[in-house]
Amino acid sequence: MIPSVLPTYKRAPLAFSKGEGSWLIEEDGRRFLDFGSGIAVNSLGHCHPAIVRALAGQAENLWHVSNLYQIPQQRELADKLVSNSFADTVFFTNSGTESCELAIKMARKRFFDANQPERTEIIAFEGAFHGRSSAGIAAAGSEAMTRGFGPLLPGFKHLPFGEHEAVEDAIDENTAAIVVEPVQGEGGIRLLPDQCLKGLRDLCDKHQILLILDEVQCGMGRTGRLFAHEWAGISPDIMMVAKGIGSGFPLGAVLATERAASGMTVGTHGSTYGGNPLACAVGNAVFDIVADKSFLNEVNRKASMLRQKLEGLVAEHPDVFESARGHGLMLGLVCRKAPADVVSSCYDAEIIAVPAANNTLRLLPPLTVTDEEISEAVERLHTAARAIEGKSGD
Repeated sequence: MIPSVLPTYKRAPLAFSKGEGSWLIEEDGRRFLDFGSGIAVNSLGHCHPAIVRALAGQAENLWHVSNLYQIPQQRELADKLVSNSFADTVFFTNSGTESCELAIKMARKRFFDANQPERTEIIAFEGAFHGRSSAGIAAAGSEAMTRGFGPLLPGFKHLPFGEHEAVEDAIDENTAAIVVEPVQGEGGIRLLPDQCLKGLRDLCDKHQILLILDEVQCGMGRTGRLFAHEWAGISPDIMMVAKGIGSGFPLGAVLATERAASGMTVGTHGSTYGGNPLACAVGNAVFDIVADKSFLNEVNRKASMLRQKLEGLVAEHPDVFESARGHGLMLGLVCRKAPADVVSSCYDAEIIAVPAANNTLRLLPPLTVTDEEISEAVERLHTAARAIEGKSGD
């Protein structure tokens, strides 16, 4: 008999009743260090006082009116995003998946309106994750996500990750855009080198096509810059944002240049909930903290500390871990064991981590994590690794 909650998730036997900063408290009272952050969502941890104040203050006045009316909180957040990025304009969504849908529509509409309707194809990369919608799974193209859901949305060309020459060969008269994550999250914390990101920007300029960046997971301070592409010194034409922008409240956005968004006129897209007063009140409070340079400097300092400790962890447990990789506080441990087994051992050690592809364990702590919590987390990872080593020796 099917349960009342559709069984599409393999859930851990944990039920949390409270969150405090970097900690999750199980119903039985156990305290877990949260180095998953709801899959990079809780950028400011659990129940950050500034976020609580923003949410409660707005909730007492106005939750939702729809986009039929002016929303001052939405304009305020859009202005902040435009002032602190490459973008000229912003559309607010509820999730990364919705942001992906609009980014694809926007790219195709731009060329349709430019009298190049044949330019509908979008180049994407192996190992990518762009959400679970029909467009998102078609963009990613992996059998694990697409099997049984055909016919797939056409117009995507999939290339090996990091093979620059293959990209230029794939561009033709039908190409509208290239879509890529600066750091693949679900793909196993795989960092696209700066020179590759610069190369993609150059190719897009050369062929007059659009560069779409998916920063749903790696954006909003996660890598130590407000947006991950800033490390490479380039700008996209369109960018998807979500997860950390609401620090746990459902909120996403598509940022774009005026040129890229030129086809999106009245009636071409919409969202019932996207950018409502409640969501944008939270988004404004999050942005004011995360965009601060001193805050980002602290993210980088703590990231260096964590990375150094993880290198020591790998060296001490070579039968469990192969290497550490990533950028900022978006880090991964490449495991020699199945990540599911390592995650289970982490639960026993009362630390939350998230599995990913390519035998990778993701570590995505809140950007507000303290030095003491980093040290404690690594000690718990040592405990988890020792437990696996003990089982291997049995």
